[in-house]
Amino acid sequence: MVHDFLIIGGGIAGVSAAARLAPLGRVLLLEAEDALAHHASGRSAALYEPRYGAAPVVELSLASGPYFRQIPDLLAPRGLMLVARDDQKAAFDHDVVAMEFDPIPVAQALEMVPILNRDVLRLAAYAGHAQDIDTDLLIQHFAREARGHGAEILTRARVTAIARTATGWRVTHGAGEAEARMIVNAAGAWVDQVAALAGVRPLHFTPLRRSMARIPAPAGMEVSRWPMLFGPGEDWYMKPDAGALIVSPAEEDPVDAPHDAWADDMVLAEGLARYEGFVTAPVTRLIANWAGLRTFAPDRVLVIGPDPHEPAFFWLAGQGGYGFQSSAGASRLAADLIAGRPPELTPRAVAALSPARFG
Repeated sequence: MVHDFLIIGGGIAGVSAAARLAPLGRVLLLEAEDALAHHASGRSAALYEPRYGAAPVVELSLASGPYFRQIPDLLAPRGLMLVARDDQKAAFDHDVVAMEFDPIPVAQALEMVPILNRDVLRLAAYAGHAQDIDTDLLIQHFAREARGHGAEILTRARVTAIARTATGWRVTHGAGEAEARMIVNAAGAWVDQVAALAGVRPLHFTPLRRSMARIPAPAGMEVSRWPMLFGPGEDWYMKPDAGALIVSPAEEDPVDAPHDAWADDMVLAEGLARYEGFVTAPVTRLIANWAGLRTFAPDRVLVIGPDPHEPAFFWLAGQGGYGFQSSAGASRLAADLIAGRPPELTPRAVAALSPARFG
């Protein structure tokens, strides 16, 4: 059987693309690991903050909202609070404008998050439009939608070779071989390696490590309704999660090659110290720690579209930290471009997302 679309990568990008493309033709999705969403997608902070990122990313995220709101229980109230010292005012002011925060009195911030240190906190702002995303629910929703339209999803199917054929591509993978008319490259941190296998020019994506720690909630405190906290310039963040707190140094350290990432102890300690500088509850132990790779194009904007030199090779890459919140808009754009439909996004955004921008 020759598939119409062979998607490489079973994270949020690949699974959402499978759901959108399955009504258009035969879809085969190949995931290298034992389960979907093993790497970056499985280690997300799980927040829908549509004003986060560059302008084309924001447009994708805003376009995703109507789709998300149709899925029961996918989104839940969270809110996002920006906190700063006096010496961080310039970065604070920038973030307030860029992410559409509303400045709030420090006293209100202390009411919302009682562990904030009143001796340190001088500036606060709040964005009520930020919501939690149930990431597992969204992955399963897209996978169910894809399978409902006949898509085949294979795990333990790492791609090892790609060859051009007269009608498309022959792909060798861990479960055998497959042929397809078009490849959709949604391989996350591995997208350049997939391109090289196909003889397509890589676009020089950079995987960046981000570490996270889960810590106990402060004794006797109910944290479920606290907002997520950001430091100015996103130099740390904290988010309530399942009765505990997730804290990250929000680092973006380049790695030499894509891999199954792990947290850097020193970087994690520095991030926890920045968090502790704003609160009165010290970190006494870690419940767990982990890391993920956030992969960006050189301009930090997603890459969505056919390769300008090989139209049968479609890029759906560079999600960085925006994969879940942009997934509905990004996959819709991919399907529109492949089907030849007018995209819902503005022409300016479509051009800014196209791989043709790299020449």
